Amino acid sequence: MSVLPTISSASAPSRSRSHSRWLFLLLASSISSAIAADFHVAPHGDDTNPGTREKPFASLLRAQQAMSPGDTTWIGGGTYRIDASDIARQDAMIASVFPLDKSGRKDQPLRYFATPGERPVFECSALKPEGLRIYLFRTRGSWIHLKGIEVTGVQVNSTGHTQSICFENTGSHNTFEGLSMHDGQAIGLYISRGTGNLVLNCDAWNNHDHTSENGRGGNTDGFGSHVPHPGTENTFRGCRAWLNSDDGFDCISSGGTVIFENCWAFRNGYDSKNNRLGDGNGFKAGGYGIETDTRFPNPVPRHRISRCLAVSNRSNGFYANHHPGGSDWIHNSAYRNSTNFNFLGRSQDASRDVPGSDHFILNNLSYGTRHHLREIDLTQCRLAGNTFTSPAKVTDSHFLSLDESLLSSPRKPNGDLPEIPFLRLAPGNPWIDQGHPPGHPQSGQNPDPGAFETR
Repeated sequence: MSVLPTISSASAPSRSRSHSRWLFLLLASSISSAIAADFHVAPHGDDTNPGTREKPFASLLRAQQAMSPGDTTWIGGGTYRIDASDIARQDAMIASVFPLDKSGRKDQPLRYFATPGERPVFECSALKPEGLRIYLFRTRGSWIHLKGIEVTGVQVNSTGHTQSICFENTGSHNTFEGLSMHDGQAIGLYISRGTGNLVLNCDAWNNHDHTSENGRGGNTDGFGSHVPHPGTENTFRGCRAWLNSDDGFDCISSGGTVIFENCWAFRNGYDSKNNRLGDGNGFKAGGYGIETDTRFPNPVPRHRISRCLAVSNRSNGFYANHHPGGSDWIHNSAYRNSTNFNFLGRSQDASRDVPGSDHFILNNLSYGTRHHLREIDLTQCRLAGNTFTSPAKVTDSHFLSLDESLLSSPRKPNGDLPEIPFLRLAPGNPWIDQGHPPGHPQSGQNPDPGAFETR
């Protein structure tokens, strides 16, 4: 119970309007805090229950119906087996299972959290509505926070040009944290509308659409942001994408800025048996296809890719993807991609591909490939502190580890990426302190090139 402040009668006559307004806001805040509620969902629940820990709901939609801004729904551990009876809504060719269309507020988001210490898994291999795209979680509201949810087995149900999605977003100011999307045919997380969204510490792996088109999975990315509206900005931080049949991270056709910070993309464009599948780029940062038209957004967005890692992707590690403008590529590491850094651009009249221009390329590391840097107009870009312009000779022994299996190590207890020795500079590496100042936090006189700073 909240205890409200008391005002003495002696002081009451002298209260100013601002004092009264302050008291009103304090009372409103206290009341709001007091009425914030917790609800519970569990595989053994029932939607006729009151949604308590002892008597939980069975479905997230029943919980959403009960929630108000500031409330939290705790999702209990166990397997939630999803089938056609769970489809809540069909819009044209899209089957929405969990349409989250109720919004929270800036300081009172709606929270859908895994119960601490428990693992809720939404298993979707039995959900096969013929000819329909599956959007499992369809987040249309704003100020929503989802955390700790695992999704597996989402299917594709059409042989034409199509896609299914584990988490799709059209709202703004939403947070997707600690999500896992794996072993299905669907895109992991796809932002199609909205701004101010954060995708934090999420993993998408082993997703391959083997049903549509030619079965190579050319639409199945780990993560995508494709908001067409200029002025928007969405962020991916601390995320990993691997063994997805198309790209790890993709923001083709985005009209607004997309930020990738401290994200890892490895072995995309392959399956677990090393078969070659879709495009296979680690970070596809920009572009609008290669059609001959001039319908670029105004202004063309400038994306930012920093402290990211691209390893053994089938095509490019870092790829500008016909982008007609420049982006910022700062402190990234690329290893064993077919091409580590590819800045292929597009002419302003969209008539032809051109070497990329107007890029800011600072303190990047490239190793273990025949093609370190391609399709760039060096006279029209700013470059400094990058290893692909360094004459120093570096060998495998100059790294603490090149064991790629470490990249899929378990995350830290707080959800952050694991600390691993992979691709970190070993003592004696001639690249230590060879980055260009000023950079990010550093231990030496100058920063190290690449995603990791030597301690």
